Amino acid sequence: MYSDLLHALPEVMGLSNFAAVIIGVIAGIVVGAMPGLSATMAISVLVPFTFGLEPLVALGLMAGIYNGAMYGGAIPAVLLRIPGTPAAVATTFDGYPMARKGEGGFALQVAVVSSAIGGIASAFALMLLAPPLSKVTLLFGPSEVFWVAVFGLASIIFLLGGNPVKGLISACFGVFVSVIGADPIYGTDRFTFGQLEMLDGINIVILLVGLYALPPVIDLLETPLKTDSVESSKLGTEPIWKAMPRMKGFWKTWLRSSVFGIWIGILPGAGGSMAAFMSYNEARRTSKNPEKWGEGEPEGVAASETANNADTASALIPALTLGIPGTAVAAVMLGGLLVHGLQPGPMLFRENPDVVFGFMWQFLFGAILLILLGGSLATNSFARLLNLPRPLLGSVIIVLMLIGVYSIHGRMFDVYLMLGFGAVGWVMDKLKFPLPPVVLGLILGGFAEENLRLALRIGRGDWGVLFQNTTSLVLVALTVAVVVGPIIKRRVIDRRKEAEG
Repeated sequence: MYSDLLHALPEVMGLSNFAAVIIGVIAGIVVGAMPGLSATMAISVLVPFTFGLEPLVALGLMAGIYNGAMYGGAIPAVLLRIPGTPAAVATTFDGYPMARKGEGGFALQVAVVSSAIGGIASAFALMLLAPPLSKVTLLFGPSEVFWVAVFGLASIIFLLGGNPVKGLISACFGVFVSVIGADPIYGTDRFTFGQLEMLDGINIVILLVGLYALPPVIDLLETPLKTDSVESSKLGTEPIWKAMPRMKGFWKTWLRSSVFGIWIGILPGAGGSMAAFMSYNEARRTSKNPEKWGEGEPEGVAASETANNADTASALIPALTLGIPGTAVAAVMLGGLLVHGLQPGPMLFRENPDVVFGFMWQFLFGAILLILLGGSLATNSFARLLNLPRPLLGSVIIVLMLIGVYSIHGRMFDVYLMLGFGAVGWVMDKLKFPLPPVVLGLILGGFAEENLRLALRIGRGDWGVLFQNTTSLVLVALTVAVVVGPIIKRRVIDRRKEAEG
């Protein structure tokens, strides 16, 4: 299977595919640098515009945006003490104090080099771990695939953090949306409410754009940016090749943070924020000068940026092989795969090896390009770009959303549906309901239903067919552990508090 990885390389090096990665990285850096915007939102807006593109070109844009945005979030974190993305919160701890001391340029260069190293490590992890895992999953039948889908939903609901009940409600909403349309076996209407446009089901792009792109734009228009920025003249910028020797002592932090990021990226629902905080705390604990951390320690920037970029490609390991995304962005990327007729799971590696392995190379090249593109972009130009009026930025994004969704089928019904999902997403966001379970419920809901019904037809209606082999029983046990584990952990913590009290 690793021979397929090498065979995919020449196609990725084609002009259109490589250009897509370059454009994606630049666009991602711009999006990440804008407080309130995120890689998830950017890819959600982009997906409708990729319909007419080759799958590898579209995936190259997504890979570039993901890599670029994860680094781009460090720019306002350093210059404004406002994380451009949630994963960049830990970058503000030492990045902003460095900028106030006139070392903002060096902080950004540490960030871009660390981001590139984390992204490269993550891409190699995806290349090495995904192929053998996909071979194992080829042994799965309908009952096993059904339990994988249930395990994926349970993981997102109970491991995402926060309130499991809210996570369950979000997932149920996603599953409900997945069954709208014609029944796949009998052809009868389900929950279409007399609307002919809904007979084919809800297009995942409409849901993604509504849930992920509209709420941040509304918040962007509601809360104009008011903060003390660092003037571009005070950045203290120097060529990146001159700054590199000052970073040679960071290699242990880069190595340790890459491992943290890859490991947490594979865990469903964890994400870059958790990786960045864990890596930052561990690097501070092992530092020779922990008292300097929080006052402008460049190694703190290196730790957080390496970890939050090391989870990018690794989050796609369970997504591509099992259909279980590790992060919200990975969930949106699964939607992008489905749009281009690529079903995540074990058969993806057998039926579309050039596309899936080419996608892995694009992640690697996107991470490498960060040093070339991010090093020059993230200086004086971005210090000025951050002063763009928020209403102007929000208006441009809304126009792009409306055009993109309308272009799917050329009908206003899709636009109204997207606005409806946007309103639902905004309310869910305000009430602290997690959004990734909705997307995963939509992706895995129909998938689980199809395999459940197929397994029951094979077993002639006997539900015992779902528990007949060892693989199914292992998946059932894992699902139960995911559900029960957090409950037991919470009770243990409560009892300790009561005992101490």
